[in-house]
Amino acid sequence: MSDGVVLAHDYATQRGGAERVALLMLRAFPGSPLYTTLFDPGGTFPEFARADVRTSSLDRAGLLRRHHRLALPLLSTAVDRQRVEGDVLLASSTGWAHGYRGARRTVVYCHAPARWLYQRDRYLGVGGSLVERSRATLARATLRVLDGPLRDWDRRAAERADTYLVNSSVTRDAVRAAYGIEAEVLPPPPALAPGPVREVRDGGEPLAPGYLLCVARLLPYKNVDVVVEAALALGRRLVVVGEGPDRARLEQLAARGEAGAVRLVGRVDDAELRWLYQHASALVAASHEDYGLTPLEAGMFDVPVAALRGGGYLDTVRPGVNGEFFDEVAPDAVALAVERLEATRWDLKALRSHLADFGERRFTDRLRTVVSGLLGEYQQPVRSSNEGAAA
Repeated sequence: MSDGVVLAHDYATQRGGAERVALLMLRAFPGSPLYTTLFDPGGTFPEFARADVRTSSLDRAGLLRRHHRLALPLLSTAVDRQRVEGDVLLASSTGWAHGYRGARRTVVYCHAPARWLYQRDRYLGVGGSLVERSRATLARATLRVLDGPLRDWDRRAAERADTYLVNSSVTRDAVRAAYGIEAEVLPPPPALAPGPVREVRDGGEPLAPGYLLCVARLLPYKNVDVVVEAALALGRRLVVVGEGPDRARLEQLAARGEAGAVRLVGRVDDAELRWLYQHASALVAASHEDYGLTPLEAGMFDVPVAALRGGGYLDTVRPGVNGEFFDEVAPDAVALAVERLEATRWDLKALRSHLADFGERRFTDRLRTVVSGLLGEYQQPVRSSNEGAAA
């Protein structure tokens, strides 16, 4: 156990980049407990089940574990009531975990300032089923009423932190605008570690290689619909990995093409995701992201990316090295970028060199250094260990 170090994450209910970073923190500080508001073992990565996960009282409500957005009005109170015990808290936060109190010192690793406060329309979206649209409407109404108190709570929580780390230059700018805090940029590595692969089948047969791949939660601001339309316009096969409230609408859109041209495979495990990356010709990333993680994952399998020129992709995509940008979230712009990408001969040595700038060892060593600096006020610094790290 990393004595004196405790961890926190908003909620462990889904499979996303923030959850992968939380798992990296668990590896960097083995044995440290992880505080979180909600924990759905079936909805998130299985590795969380092996950790000492300590949940809030909200976790007793199964509905909230399955639909964490319904808990938004309750989460600040739940975090306030769930005190942590430790010398240094390392919080993986998109809006709640930075509010945990009880530790002597706090380090916040910020994926983005609270989207429901600062990017509300993008976060809640307008698509999805009637039920999901109704939930979004209710959430908007509730958040309008609670906007002032939640912003006050959010800012006070941010001001209590001793150190702020962020995942990208875009998030650094957002933290500065929201809180007036100057944060250090520490990009996380591609957390899809090398490991076993398991083929993904379509009608009993493995998916034929050479498809375009899109990996994203099915939410309106992820712009998966634009990727689908671009693939249909190009006459290219597309595989979409991810689950979310926008699935029904995307299935209707996909049905406009030839049967099987667009496959929504839903949630897959890491072994299946590795296989899907291995057999893709290109990744297409059109979402508004605070950190561009999927281009790095694709690069691990020598797969280039067509990405939106903006947000976190500005840090992880280098034109001509591991991908091409498009400047507009529109099917024509995406299609043109895919055509340019597929006409390019990629220098795999340069692509792999770019990927090496985002290694796990660099990430975890910096986390340990920051935490140890604060922990040293009370006890001996945490010993660095490179066990399981990828250069």
